[in-house]
Amino acid sequence: MSACAGAVHAEWTKLRTVAGPLSLTAAAVVLTVALGVVADLAASCGGPGCAADPARTAFTGVMLGQALVVVAAVTAIGSEYGSGMIATSLAAVPRRLTGLAAKAAVVGGAVLTAALLAVAGSLAAGWLILPGRGFTAANGSALSSLADPALLRAAVCTVLYLCLVALLGLGAAYAVRDSVAATGLVLGLLYLFPIVARVVGDPAWHRRLERLGPMTSGLAAQTVRDVAAQPITPWHGIGVVALWALAALAAGGATLRARDAE
Repeated sequence: MSACAGAVHAEWTKLRTVAGPLSLTAAAVVLTVALGVVADLAASCGGPGCAADPARTAFTGVMLGQALVVVAAVTAIGSEYGSGMIATSLAAVPRRLTGLAAKAAVVGGAVLTAALLAVAGSLAAGWLILPGRGFTAANGSALSSLADPALLRAAVCTVLYLCLVALLGLGAAYAVRDSVAATGLVLGLLYLFPIVARVVGDPAWHRRLERLGPMTSGLAAQTVRDVAAQPITPWHGIGVVALWALAALAAGGATLRARDAE
């Protein structure tokens, strides 16, 4: 077995034998779908002039489900620093960036599975509930099938968004080496940009903040109606989130290489 494969196997063993991260990803699926159901039941499209986006309505639960994804990713490494197990992990895999890459692959894979389930559940709920709330073809706001490129793109981008948010949390946890601090940092980053953008009076800065914020730019990719009205195009929005995740992992990797286990 190669060093990389061995590192991945070791990280998977740690992840599945610690209840926290996998339990949190499972809870993220339940929360995302449940909140999507609530949003579907609360939504209403009264006629052809309805401006609501059925895809964004169905995926409403992602706004809170992502918080559990972040906590799961942070816990995957934060618990090692908290318990002192990180010293054993670094001794077993001396090449530190290899260990980080293995951790990212395992956490990313677990979140990918959870994200696929969450998106599938949210879409299923939307297809069942939204037609009864007026989201129909006659009103021009039906939640189409995945044969529709726009909905397929929204679904794929939502899955990618959750995976990237998890990697953002993982990188932050490696960088600050504390679960509580990393969780607060990432959740603040996700939810702070929209709040600041709302209170900024300058329209140009308002739009810049929406484009720079990982949540506002990433969730814009869920849009299937009036895409041009969004502050950023769907794939560019996912690209912004990817840059945030890459920056966090780079900071985590630099910290991991520069400092001993503490």
